Amino acid sequence: MSNGSQSQMNIAVGVGFLERVMLCTVFTSPCCMLVFINATMLFTLRSKSVFRETSRYILLYNLLFADTVLLVQGQLMYIMATCRITMSYPVCGVLTMLANLTTVISPLTLVVMCLERYVAVCYPLRHATIITVRNTGLAITVIWTVSSLSILTRVLLLLNFPFEDLQSLQMKRFCGKESMLIDPMSDLYDRSFTSLLFASAGVAVICSYIGVMVAARSASTDKASAHKARNTLLLHLAQLGLSLSSTIYNPILVAIFKVLDRIIFARVQIVLYLLIIIFPRCLSCLIYGIRDQTIRPILMYNLCCQRTRSISVSVIPAKAKISTCITSWTNIILNKMC
Repeated sequence: MSNGSQSQMNIAVGVGFLERVMLCTVFTSPCCMLVFINATMLFTLRSKSVFRETSRYILLYNLLFADTVLLVQGQLMYIMATCRITMSYPVCGVLTMLANLTTVISPLTLVVMCLERYVAVCYPLRHATIITVRNTGLAITVIWTVSSLSILTRVLLLLNFPFEDLQSLQMKRFCGKESMLIDPMSDLYDRSFTSLLFASAGVAVICSYIGVMVAARSASTDKASAHKARNTLLLHLAQLGLSLSSTIYNPILVAIFKVLDRIIFARVQIVLYLLIIIFPRCLSCLIYGIRDQTIRPILMYNLCCQRTRSISVSVIPAKAKISTCITSWTNIILNKMC
């Protein structure tokens, strides 16, 4: 998300106050809505024991948590850039490292989720022994460890820069990922690690998809389960591709900025921001919040009337769910009137 913060200063600088307010509203509104939905989804995943004790929902929680942190942190940096607030190098470094941490966690979690679907389809009899809560927790620990080691390497590379030669630690530019790539080695490491990360993740997802496709042709495989897993893997591959596109967000904007007028550039950036930065962060909710028959009724209930009464984990038809909400609210009103 910090990829967008650096280039968003092109809008924050050089436009009037009213334009900045309008553009900030357009940028912030979908992000706030998505953060609210993600937060509700996180609450939903912690509200029932079936979600806390199922591996794929635990992985989904980890993915949503990383995406939500990335959205909130990136939006705060954008608002600060819009308000023309600069930071010191240490503060910007902490925010940038946080963004890098969550950026690495997302594709690695997607890989583990794809492998879980692969095992569920190709080895259904061994799925319960391989994909356990303990092994899932171990996988999440490995994900966070790899991400933390990447951040530690970036910090060590930054320490080689002679900050004592600077007149002030206060930044003259707005905080962003590119602002902290002040050493050639840091830039080289960032490019190499990002390329290796997404290439490895892409190979793992594609291999899982091929394995599911081969297993789907077997007579002993559940066709419906294999078909659903195949579609899920395709969506994860698209999600991974969109996450990768966020790494080239700034170069695209720099190229467009050279050939377009400032106002047209601002409008184009809004579209790119929504498609490249915001949209990949909402795919998890779309994939699981809408397609998953276990999560969907509880998520919709929490979004609509989560304070009225508790519901079971079983799937409830839409009409029955709405009727339950209306009845609950009616009972509350009548009780207060009495």
